[in-house]
Amino acid sequence: MWGLVPLYWPLLEPAGAMEILAHRMVWSLAFVAIGLLVLRRWRWIPELIRQPRKLGLIAVAAVTISLNWGFYIWAVNTGHVVEASLGYFINPLVTIAMGVLLLKERLRPAQWTAVFIALTAVLVLAIGYGQPPWISLVLAFSFATYGLVKKKINIGGLESLAAETAVLFLPALGYLVWLGASGSATFGSEGTGQMALLAATGVVTALPLICFGAAAIRVPLSTLGLLQYLAPVFQFVLGITYFHEAMPPERWAGFSLVWLALVILTWDALRNARRTRSEALRLTAEAAAATTAASGSGSAQAEAPLPVTEPAPSRPREPDPR
Repeated sequence: MWGLVPLYWPLLEPAGAMEILAHRMVWSLAFVAIGLLVLRRWRWIPELIRQPRKLGLIAVAAVTISLNWGFYIWAVNTGHVVEASLGYFINPLVTIAMGVLLLKERLRPAQWTAVFIALTAVLVLAIGYGQPPWISLVLAFSFATYGLVKKKINIGGLESLAAETAVLFLPALGYLVWLGASGSATFGSEGTGQMALLAATGVVTALPLICFGAAAIRVPLSTLGLLQYLAPVFQFVLGITYFHEAMPPERWAGFSLVWLALVILTWDALRNARRTRSEALRLTAEAAAATTAASGSGSAQAEAPLPVTEPAPSRPREPDPR
């Protein structure tokens, strides 16, 4: 669904990116509220309200994901689908770089190699475009920042989306009311079909996220990471085959370097996961063996025959004085 969403935004024209974004926020909250009502998941709200720090982080998350959404919609509707897909290709590499710079994480040699190759790719693409690939970089950094903030918030996907859209609901609704008052709104002026499509942005936003949240607790993390590459792959293919965007040699060279970096990164992640799993199995086996040995020693001690003691020699009976 995330990979095919570039086909959806052009259907909303002549609505601009800001109007689409505002509708996306408003209708997403409505859709998520219905989901929470059906599932009866409201207990987290009072607890969240009592935590100002977490509320602040949710506000930051809401702003960064709105920036990401807005740029993405604008990029698709202005013929930059391929460049938008590049942003999500380099997002894992930007996330790693932010982990090093902000969280002081240590990288393995293969991860350093992937980061340097990605930097080279950005340089090649900047030369090819005549300027840095700003759309890709804004999308990658905004989504990486969103992921970093979400890591600190640590609440469920449905609840998090509800909180984020609630933060921006009033500004988005106010913007739509202003558009309507000024006569610039397309909602209601382009027919019921376009109204339904704008309202369905809530479903388009929330449904993939709900599916992702459901998959995250059922699918191994390594598999989940690999599956996330499908979205930019679909977007890239759509950009070339459906939207007929140009791919000059320098752009192919830059994308090839990004893909090489992702191959190295994925190979290193799978190898590290396999090594960690093997080490965990080894430690589990050693612990089980030690437990078995200890219980066996105790059983042997419990089942050992008692030492046989010879009976004391019986004294001869005294003769009866009678």
